[in-house]
Amino acid sequence: MAEGVTGRMSVPRLLEMKRGGERIGMLTAYDYPMARILDRAGVDVILVGDSLGMVVLGYESTVSVTLEDMIHHIKAVVRGTERALVVGDLPFGSYNEGPAQAVRSATRLVKEGGCAAVKLEGGVEMVPAVPGAGGGRPGAGEGRGVHDDH
Repeated sequence: MAEGVTGRMSVPRLLEMKRGGERIGMLTAYDYPMARILDRAGVDVILVGDSLGMVVLGYESTVSVTLEDMIHHIKAVVRGTERALVVGDLPFGSYNEGPAQAVRSATRLVKEGGCAAVKLEGGVEMVPAVPGAGGGRPGAGEGRGVHDDH
């Protein structure tokens, strides 16, 4: 985790840390109290994952999680942080129709939720759907996904 960093963590700062061989702390939070705890502990990145469907909302899987659910929880986590970069997870069905849907959904997470980056699941076949994969906006990938290298 970054020592002595002031202000909000950024994607460029995370890339500097990676290039410098620094450890990057990333944990999951779904609400304001946990976000406060993790942020004060110095966690660099906080993921608001669609796993909140099972962990917080009591669903049997993540399939029932909506964009509205994610936005609600992202807002709470963002309010609980001063330093950590908050990543919002695109839920099932919010990006699979193609790049236009992915951009609309990611834009809602950033604009309405306030997260700094967006994560979606998939491999290289999802590259066309990743907002910012070609440049412009922060993006995060999972598995064989793509990250923003700005």
